[in-house]
Amino acid sequence: MKVGVAKETAAGERRVALVPEALGKLTAAGLEVLVEAGAGDGAMIPDQAFRDAGATVLATDELYAQSEVILRVQKPAGAEVARLRSGQALVGLLSPLLDPTLMQTLAEAGVTAVSLDAIPRTLSRAQTMDALSSQANVGGYKAVLVAANAYGRYFPLLTTAAGTAKPANVLILGIGVAGLQAIGTARRLGAVVAAYDVRPETAEQAESLGAKFVRLRTAIDATGSGGYARALTPEEQAAQQAELNEVIGNQDVVITTAQVPGRKPPVLVTAAAVANMRPGSVIVDMAASALGGNCELSQAGETVVTANGVTIISPENLPASMPASSSQFYARNISALLLGMVKGGALALDFDDEVTRATVIAHGGKVTSDAVAKLLAPAGGNA
Repeated sequence: MKVGVAKETAAGERRVALVPEALGKLTAAGLEVLVEAGAGDGAMIPDQAFRDAGATVLATDELYAQSEVILRVQKPAGAEVARLRSGQALVGLLSPLLDPTLMQTLAEAGVTAVSLDAIPRTLSRAQTMDALSSQANVGGYKAVLVAANAYGRYFPLLTTAAGTAKPANVLILGIGVAGLQAIGTARRLGAVVAAYDVRPETAEQAESLGAKFVRLRTAIDATGSGGYARALTPEEQAAQQAELNEVIGNQDVVITTAQVPGRKPPVLVTAAAVANMRPGSVIVDMAASALGGNCELSQAGETVVTANGVTIISPENLPASMPASSSQFYARNISALLLGMVKGGALALDFDDEVTRATVIAHGGKVTSDAVAKLLAPAGGNA
């Protein structure tokens, strides 16, 4: 079976779905790896490195014509969708809950769509395939560096001949993979770190990394399914927000990471909270996207400085700003998923398998994911 690695075309995307170091396991399983010319340029991986690892480098049209499986990081754009053919498989972070129409288009074209963002995160054997976690890890690390760069003071306590610099107070909102990495990174930089999450069981994790867990008087438990937090009710959100505003006002840096899959991110930092922050304070909103963000004043992909001197940074794709490490982790994730679906050198989908059932969104001319089919139903989508 021929597996093609496509070049990413989304603005600002520098990652690549496969790195040369990951080729060995695929070729050992009887797969032939093809790479689109220039696919690794953004991650500083030249075409020759892929050739040296045993891959064949091809032009775009040849890659799509010869490949039976296409590996990507992000979902394909219109021109790339047009190149896909019936019987071909597409594997990547396809955002099926955010773009169900694309999933329907792929199904109607006879393409098998496999999405890594649908990996069951609570399944232990799927941890090596969990690209959302690996990329969130990179994002949490980079978010702190972005904040430290924008903050006009030191992060650590420093005593010098010219005087003493107080440590920065950093608040992490959301204690998932990204939040935990942000806690650890901020602590390594010497900041005084506090953290909050609506799931009380995360307190021990935050404290184990040296953060103070913020315990609100409202004590809302919003533990959801699949390792995520559930959405708060309007009443719960209002009660939480009033207390959070007080905490936020005392911070130098706030990093937000809270997301609910397929839904608008919860607003945790309101305009009123920003107005109470000191001039020079920094907010990095990791949840900012076209759907909104954790900060009410975030503008996806932009940096905003408010009238009271608070800098709000809303990066849309932090993992792409560290393409070498992000690609290395992602390559391991996508390789593990693909190899789990390969038997005898060919793609063999077993829908009795929990991972296959969750990640295959379209197959055999129809949308196979119940969650995506429900999103399509009002618009007349097929299931």
